[in-house]
Amino acid sequence: VPHSIFPSGYHCNPEEPLPLLALASQKNYCSFYAMSLYSDKKELARFEAAWKATGKKLDMGKSCIRFKKASDLAMEVLAKHIAAISVADYVASYEKATQQKSPKK
Repeated sequence: VPHSIFPSGYHCNPEEPLPLLALASQKNYCSFYAMSLYSDKKELARFEAAWKATGKKLDMGKSCIRFKKASDLAMEVLAKHIAAISVADYVASYEKATQQKSPKK
């Protein structure tokens, strides 16, 4: 999400734009990052159920889906999720998730 839309940038490094989706190559696998799944529990539950219904194995961290080859992915589930992401909704969810107060000690 470019700074022109979300000037605050990524909370870990405000000089970087807010990440939404990413693809990375690791040593033994590739990763598809969908940060919108990390901040939206309802969408995550829907996503996991849809993936399970395909019969494909879901190897997932908090926001990354690990895979060795493209055929390991449930492309239709990914496509539906990506199409459903509104930048405005994602930014609002991200702001809500990152503006929560730390627990009192």
